[in-house]
Amino acid sequence: MRRTALLVSATLLTGLLPFAVAGPASGADDPAPVPVDNFEGEIPFANPPAEGIFTWGSDTDDPPTLELAARDDAPQGEKVLSGTYDISGYGGFTHDFAFAEPAHDWSASKGIRFWWDGQNNGKKVNFELKDGGANGEASELWTTSFTDDWTGWKQLEIPFTDFTYRTDYQPVGGIDQVLGLTEMWGYALTLPVGVQDQFAMDGVELYGKADQSLRANVVTDAAVYPVEEGRSAAVKITVATTGSAPIDEPVTVAYETAGGTGESGKDYTPVKGELTFPAGTASGTSRTVTVATLRDKAGENAETVPLKLTVTGAKAPAENPQVVIDAHGLPYLDAKLPVKKRVADLLSRMSLAEKAGQMTQAERGALTTPGDIAAYDLGSLLSGGGSTPTPNTPEAWAKMIDGFQLRAQATRFQIPLIYGVDAVHGHNNLVGATIMPHNIGIGATRDPQVAYEAGKVTAAEVRATGIPWDFAPCLCVTRDERWGRTYESFGEDPALVESMETVIQGLQGAPSGKDLKRNDKVLATAKHFVADGGTEYGSSTTGTYTIDQGITKVTRQELEAVHLAPYQDAVDRGVGTVMPSYSSLDILGDSEGPVKMHADAAMINGVLKDRMGFDGFVISDWQAIDQIPGDYASDVRTSVNAGLDMIMVPYAYKDFHKTLSDEVTAGRISGKRIDDAVSRILTQKFKLGLFEKPYADTSGAAAIGSAEHRAVAREAAAESQVLLKNAGGVLPLKKSQKVYVAGSNADDIGNQAGGWTITWQGSSGKITDGTTILEGMRKAGSAVTYSKDASAPTDGHDVGVVVVGETPYAEGIGDVGNGNDLVFSAADRAAVDKVCGAMKCAVLIVSGRPQLVGDQLGDIDALVASWLPGTEGDGVADVLYGKRAFTGQLPLTWPKSEAQLPINVGDASYDPQFPYGWGLTTLTSVPGGGTSALKALAVAAAVAEKAGSETAGRAIVTKARLLVQQKMGQTITAASAKPFADADHLLLTGRYAQAVAKLTAAYRAV
Repeated sequence: MRRTALLVSATLLTGLLPFAVAGPASGADDPAPVPVDNFEGEIPFANPPAEGIFTWGSDTDDPPTLELAARDDAPQGEKVLSGTYDISGYGGFTHDFAFAEPAHDWSASKGIRFWWDGQNNGKKVNFELKDGGANGEASELWTTSFTDDWTGWKQLEIPFTDFTYRTDYQPVGGIDQVLGLTEMWGYALTLPVGVQDQFAMDGVELYGKADQSLRANVVTDAAVYPVEEGRSAAVKITVATTGSAPIDEPVTVAYETAGGTGESGKDYTPVKGELTFPAGTASGTSRTVTVATLRDKAGENAETVPLKLTVTGAKAPAENPQVVIDAHGLPYLDAKLPVKKRVADLLSRMSLAEKAGQMTQAERGALTTPGDIAAYDLGSLLSGGGSTPTPNTPEAWAKMIDGFQLRAQATRFQIPLIYGVDAVHGHNNLVGATIMPHNIGIGATRDPQVAYEAGKVTAAEVRATGIPWDFAPCLCVTRDERWGRTYESFGEDPALVESMETVIQGLQGAPSGKDLKRNDKVLATAKHFVADGGTEYGSSTTGTYTIDQGITKVTRQELEAVHLAPYQDAVDRGVGTVMPSYSSLDILGDSEGPVKMHADAAMINGVLKDRMGFDGFVISDWQAIDQIPGDYASDVRTSVNAGLDMIMVPYAYKDFHKTLSDEVTAGRISGKRIDDAVSRILTQKFKLGLFEKPYADTSGAAAIGSAEHRAVAREAAAESQVLLKNAGGVLPLKKSQKVYVAGSNADDIGNQAGGWTITWQGSSGKITDGTTILEGMRKAGSAVTYSKDASAPTDGHDVGVVVVGETPYAEGIGDVGNGNDLVFSAADRAAVDKVCGAMKCAVLIVSGRPQLVGDQLGDIDALVASWLPGTEGDGVADVLYGKRAFTGQLPLTWPKSEAQLPINVGDASYDPQFPYGWGLTTLTSVPGGGTSALKALAVAAAVAEKAGSETAGRAIVTKARLLVQQKMGQTITAASAKPFADADHLLLTGRYAQAVAKLTAAYRAV
């Protein structure tokens, strides 16, 4: 699933209050303005912790250019801050005050103002303040925005009351979520995305005199108060001040029940009155207003009773609270009824707008206001990669999602949200969660139980934070290592992918869905339907991507055999949702040409739903319908008619909701299609038990990142290690040896976890809790010397271990040709040369796909494909030091050169560096006996196959494989590689006798 970077996204904040735009409007008795920046050279361009202005961005092209330019039209002085920008991700600039100096006190002023040279580009610019905390890079961020829709200089005045707390990103774990103004560390501007332009700014200063309405505010403990009919709701009203000082003037709060869908005197007893907080009242003082509801005998939907608050002397709440009398007495609320009957009853009561809402999924950070959940009857929210609460803790996740669920209680039928997240290798958005190896490593284990256990741990950690839905697993069959999503696949063989689908039961439990109500299970998603792993290199039209989201060209037979096969197994396993691919499908010979999968009714309606019998719901990918040719109405119409049931429209939820309703009203989408989609969605919500328990069950939160869960990840990491070469028995290492460790990935938790870890693209460094490979080795061995760049002396060591490979990426950002390749970096290559030139050495490749070793292979004694092992580097150390044997096998073919790509098991021409299924072992004894042993194994394999004994068949073929590998050694030829790879495919499809026959052919070809 594609995810835009959410750290500093200008589009998330478009609903915030605009700047007041005017010339100086201060009163005659206001104090003189306090200069912040005149841009005459008094503030340097310098990075923190020094005082200074600096730029930033999502990549090297996104930071703007800045200069202090002399201009005749400068509003103040002679110079202005000017620059140019052309931003694709995010970018802007910051003025941080010096960390070594005390923070600034702005609490005496009304607001901040500055001059802006408008370009009339119609784009929003975000302006944020840095308040409290340790320094400018560890503060709370408060933000607002303005639209550049004029030409020439204009002074913009922003009262501090206009700033709101950023919910999409905070650099620290949250401090007090109060704009204190007494410890200010600077400001920042986020410039517009998608336009090449220039800007100029001058005269940043504080203006006006603060009054109590700035320092004091009135808040309620909730925005929504659900209550059973006949009971009372208690609304707590609190006065709070900046710095917790007592109020110096009285604050009054007049309250009155008014409006809403509840009927005064029939559904509730009206209340009206006034609360007074006298001067001197302590900050945090609360009063309670009680609203009593009335009971009758009729079954009813939920009814709202807003409590209007009028505040004098302080800032009023952002919205009036509302009491909600719970829906009651209606059949769909009866948990004893069959799900089908509950769905039918609820569906019969819903309006078109409510149905459209259920089909709409928005990104949590893109909500203009939380009240939109009820206003648009939203059915779902998601967290994109890196879209996390602050602080990023299990408690904060649960609190955030409970807050969203509370909003859904203000709708007529109180249909709970289904919250989704990409937990593709553990709960990977959560700091401190157990991060599993990526799927490519799980495929390398060849162990369905490992896949199951990984899914089980992931589900438990995800559900414990209040999330019932996981956008995983990826069932793609990767066919070209240049694809940036290669590591999301279990491998290049559909039979291998199918064998790993035990992960679905780990996530969901029983195929019937009976376990989904448990607090340790989540709804799974099979993605990306269909053939996303087969896209042709050079066919992508998405930005600078080269292969991701491109076109898959296959015959119908190839489509069925390679790409569709895993989905039937997923359907049989009861997978709850399916996500189509961004890519296009071009079935050769049908004369239709490429069709976007989100528009492919023949595949979604015809194959997935009708032929395969999929009865869950289909969820689109991130903004994917926008890629369908045509205008927006056409995109909506085409995708829904093609069989999509819920549409992921992260930022466009309002437009989608209206457009979908309009298309149905116009008859271009049938009511029957809408009812089918909503029925499918509601069915899964009922199965998950969300109507009875919409809020987070955090009883399992203590197990997140626990020793027990990390033990599962450690085992998975160990089993995923593939020993490609082991000349002279360099591995396993001995504890008595002095080991020299080098390489960029030896001591980097971020690199070994890969993309989709904490953020969408992942990042290098200490991004979460875990054990690096180096740390694991230090615990497992004895004398270990570490030098990342191999600059330390190598003398006196018995063996070297060089850990090299890739840095994190995700999706098309990682495509080869899009700034990426399949060769070691210059630094890694130099480290390998130095260490392997000085001593016996083992090279570990930490990567999401094979790397081209080239001419260095001859100098390397032992070579290990470590894949992306996740947070448990101990698992890698376990096999390096012989605590457990190497047993992993290649889940895809390891090429000799990029010119061979794509290369896969079953190809007519097949001459790889290492064949599919290859994997040496460090077992104390490897089967021997040559051709006579293979003959005996062939007989035994035939017996196991006839008896249908998978356990025996796998064991027999494994013995044959190890025997053959021992003879093949490093003399792998095309004649031996092809039958060897074919044998592993045959094993996975239960044809054990044929597998041994192929291995025998490989043996004879050596």
